[in-house]
Amino acid sequence: MSTTLYPAVLRLDDNTLYKGWSFFDPAISCGEIVFNTGMTGYQEIMTDPSYSGQIVVFTYPELGNTGLNNYDSESTFIHIKGIVAKNICCFPSNWRSSLSLKQYIIKKKIPHIFGLDTRSLTRRLRLQGVMKGYIASQTLNHNPLNSLFDISNIDLVRRVTNSHVYSLNFFNNIYLNNLYSHLNYKIGQNKQFKNNINNIVLINFGVKNNIISRLLYYKCNIYILPATANYLQIFSYKPDGIILSNGPGDPVNVNYSVNTIKKLIHYTNIPIFGICMGHQLLSLALGFSTFKLKFGHRGLNHPCGLNQYSEITSQNHGFAVNSEFYQNTNLSDNSIINITHFNLNDSTVGGIQHSKKPIFSVQYHPEASPGPHDSDYLFKSFIELISVMKNFK
Repeated sequence: MSTTLYPAVLRLDDNTLYKGWSFFDPAISCGEIVFNTGMTGYQEIMTDPSYSGQIVVFTYPELGNTGLNNYDSESTFIHIKGIVAKNICCFPSNWRSSLSLKQYIIKKKIPHIFGLDTRSLTRRLRLQGVMKGYIASQTLNHNPLNSLFDISNIDLVRRVTNSHVYSLNFFNNIYLNNLYSHLNYKIGQNKQFKNNINNIVLINFGVKNNIISRLLYYKCNIYILPATANYLQIFSYKPDGIILSNGPGDPVNVNYSVNTIKKLIHYTNIPIFGICMGHQLLSLALGFSTFKLKFGHRGLNHPCGLNQYSEITSQNHGFAVNSEFYQNTNLSDNSIINITHFNLNDSTVGGIQHSKKPIFSVQYHPEASPGPHDSDYLFKSFIELISVMKNFK
């Protein structure tokens, strides 16, 4: 393995400059600079479609200690625009590891910089808010950030969604033999729901593999539809339940899906479960508004709950639902929308529930379970809700 290091720089939109190193001569990579406070999960982060268009600063000082494996990627592509780290471990130690982070970065040509003071950088982002930046081999005379569009104005969902409908069924899909859930159960091992097969339509705004994994654990037939799917297309699959997945960017830019969700709420009683971006889109459809957070929620230990109850959750989003705003529409009625969770760090909305429809959503990732499994019950609750609604038919 080569030990050659190349000079690299990270320049922010406010002209702050950080110097470091790269494992190869870095090409210019621009993106929104955000930070993640998780001690683990770098493989999932690099392959998570929700990070599309972003350069990720890892606040934990030693990155790559456990290497990478064949099971934990959240998609088949690298979605981040770059990695910023203090140190990158070249000699990982873990029984599941198949290659080191250094090998992975070189193999996939991921733009990166390490050896800089990530504490100083994170502090700046917390004080000033997220901003644009670029990684390059040297400071550039021209600033490529001047031509970089504000990520808030781009519909990133269209970049990461699928173009054609596809389905997954654990009975006949060979690739699922190697797919494990985060609880280390093989797919289809759950015997509780073995005689209760449900058809789930998953609207893909940038879905993570682990969400699909949890649905397969409960023996669901899954139809994965693009974000642009309309009401009639969704209804044609006769879904027992609908998942609104996670995804990148500003939910306001996905207004075509908001209109579709409004129709699903108004004309059907199909259970709907929104996760992260899905939560925001569902909230918009119910009359809430959203806003951009100063530096977002990205980490593995965000407390979320209500009153004396709290879950430790995995979160990854730069926008949040505004709890103080309701549009004056037929769907917007304070008496029928309950806020079930708050982010206990800043009191932003963490979850909602409709009191008259089988609809709920959360701002965090119940499929991630970063150590504790506090939120995994939500998938079971969704399946049980589907069973209840079937009995009413």
